[in-house]
Amino acid sequence: LQRCYLTPSRYSGVGLALCRRLLEEEDEDGDGRIHLCITCRNAQKSQATRDLLLASHPAARVSSVEVDLGDLASVLRAARELRRRYRITKTAPSLITPTPCPLLTAVFFPSPRRFQHLDFVYLNAGIMPNPHVNFKALWHGLLTGKVLHMLTTAEGIMSQTDRLNGDGLQEVFATNLFGHFILVRQLEPLLCGNERPSRLIWTSSSNARESAFSLADYQHAKGQESYSSSKYATDLTSVVLNRRFNKQGLYSSVVCPGLVMTNMTYRILPVFLWKLLMPIMWLIRFFAKTYTLTPYNGAEALLWLFKQKPEYLDALVKYHSCTSGLGKNYVEPRKIHVDEDTAEKLYQKLLELEKQTLEKYSHLLD
Repeated sequence: LQRCYLTPSRYSGVGLALCRRLLEEEDEDGDGRIHLCITCRNAQKSQATRDLLLASHPAARVSSVEVDLGDLASVLRAARELRRRYRITKTAPSLITPTPCPLLTAVFFPSPRRFQHLDFVYLNAGIMPNPHVNFKALWHGLLTGKVLHMLTTAEGIMSQTDRLNGDGLQEVFATNLFGHFILVRQLEPLLCGNERPSRLIWTSSSNARESAFSLADYQHAKGQESYSSSKYATDLTSVVLNRRFNKQGLYSSVVCPGLVMTNMTYRILPVFLWKLLMPIMWLIRFFAKTYTLTPYNGAEALLWLFKQKPEYLDALVKYHSCTSGLGKNYVEPRKIHVDEDTAEKLYQKLLELEKQTLEKYSHLLD
């Protein structure tokens, strides 16, 4: 059986590291079953990422699709293309690419009866626009002994300035959650009711906090912690997806890659300041195991989940990538504290917003 992975991934970061690690797994197995489908916002970056992967794994099968998860029309076009590509066929299965978006990986396993479906979809696209650090709160945490907690969760020290996107939605909500939600909903025929289970793996964060989220303002238009709100909403959505779709063979999990030095992270502080802080951050890792720091380490939980049987995973657990002070990678499961009634109400709001979206873009549907 061939395995196909859909990955919304940029030219760098955890998404690219995950692609590399999946291909390394194939090199070790030597079974030639993996097909990577990478997603980026534009064709140029998709091709550059593909070339980079093929340079180190020339025998790999890598394809791409273009999608911007912050643009609902782009998401619907990509989903339509995927539905057209993955259908019942009487001929040998053709290896095809999934939708391109900022950070997403999908894995497909064509069945013996040639029905191609999505086995894995890694939903790791994310943005954090205009980040600000509250140094006064950080200093207060240092004096009160809460600084380690603040440094590992960014609680009370991080804020963002969000804005509306072209669809009239809050940009962070649209990119980090709703674009993924629409994609999953549009791909349900490829994810549910198949012989083998399908998996959704969402990239959440230790910064996901209930205190930053409000059902009355689920897009977080009135607050300054849009990133935290969107990641908590991701946790809620995953819980409901499991409740609704496990019996149809679709399972959802959430992960936290830890603190990883990526383009998103480098926008929080000036680069020169990060370079000054790096020795301290390596030291902090002896006390804060979620300081994974490198994209390779951050992809640990994403890769670990790929090897697990979904039936035995806890839907109320977030899987954290961790790295010890001596550099050993491992995964730590931690309970997520969500109110299931709130989760269901959010899901209903997402369905209502989906209905409005499909009415607006009905010309992009089959």
